[in-house]
Amino acid sequence: MDHPSFIVQRDNLRETRWVEDEAASAPLAADQVRLRVDGFALTSNNVTYGAFGDTLRYWDFYPCAVEGFGRVPVWGFANVVESGVEGVAVGERFYGYYPMSSHVVMQPAGIDNSGFVDGAPHRRELHPVYNKLTRCSTDPGYRADQEAEMALLRPLYITSFLIDDFLADNGFFGAQQVLIASASSKTAYGTAFCLSRRRGTPGAPTVVGLTSPANRAFTESLGCYDRVLAYDDLATLAAATPTVYVDMSGSAPLRAQVHAHFGDRLAYSCSVGGTHWDELGGGKGLAGPRPVMFFAPAQIKKRLGDWGGAGLGQRIAEAWSAFMKPVGDARTPWLTVARGRGPREVEQAWRELIDGRTDPRRGHLLSL
Repeated sequence: MDHPSFIVQRDNLRETRWVEDEAASAPLAADQVRLRVDGFALTSNNVTYGAFGDTLRYWDFYPCAVEGFGRVPVWGFANVVESGVEGVAVGERFYGYYPMSSHVVMQPAGIDNSGFVDGAPHRRELHPVYNKLTRCSTDPGYRADQEAEMALLRPLYITSFLIDDFLADNGFFGAQQVLIASASSKTAYGTAFCLSRRRGTPGAPTVVGLTSPANRAFTESLGCYDRVLAYDDLATLAAATPTVYVDMSGSAPLRAQVHAHFGDRLAYSCSVGGTHWDELGGGKGLAGPRPVMFFAPAQIKKRLGDWGGAGLGQRIAEAWSAFMKPVGDARTPWLTVARGRGPREVEQAWRELIDGRTDPRRGHLLSL
């Protein structure tokens, strides 16, 4: 296969296929550009995209012609290889939201110094946060030697920043404790890091992580959780403590246990991820509050109104800079990059993530 494209069955993420990437050779219209996808991150966040693909329309960004299958989007870098569009030149490099394919065709709109938005008709109703392509040559946060960290962590950490901001903006719903499931996942420990920066301030909650026994030592080593428990130790937490639950796992059985344990002392139940994608389920009939799906673009919209684009960008940049210090620590880094190329290594990384077998300290940076 000259130009591979990775697709997965929408209702069973373990079923995968490789198909020829039509975007590699399809004729371009006068208002389109073709980009070669150079490298992309693959993390449990992408499993969440698949798990909530129908609910949050992640499947709609890159439609798939194979019935019942979809393209899981990824964050990464691509180079323009063909363009007749003024303001988007061949050879330029862009950071953005791509398919796991060799190429992608886009229809640039709103072109400015920072980049462009994919104005393809099928994307106009989708959230613009995911449609923006950022021009690397003008991005103040771009560093060529940190592309791996940028692809692997920046979109996740922005979500972490926004979860922390949302909870703080709501006074932590009166809770004294934030309980985070799938605590070893990157979005989870990014959230815990943001929360940990509030230690010692009035109203700051304690932060408790729930994780598997295999990942407990790693999660404890991060230092951003006040306490780390294995899933089976949930019952050791004081049930009377007002608690916010931040669910990165999506596990319906675990959610039911958390709600039953805290009952009316559960101040808020925030559904974020789907790392336990094969245990997903609804939120009906639970004790305590009904779970609410966290959608990062909604908090971005609120803060753009409160702070403006420059103010929001400055806050995220400062938080990112602080986060990168422990992430890239020379002695005990939170992240090590595993690079892979070609269909076999992409599929292997996907299966590791689907089965929950990936070392939490490792992040996959892949290319086709």
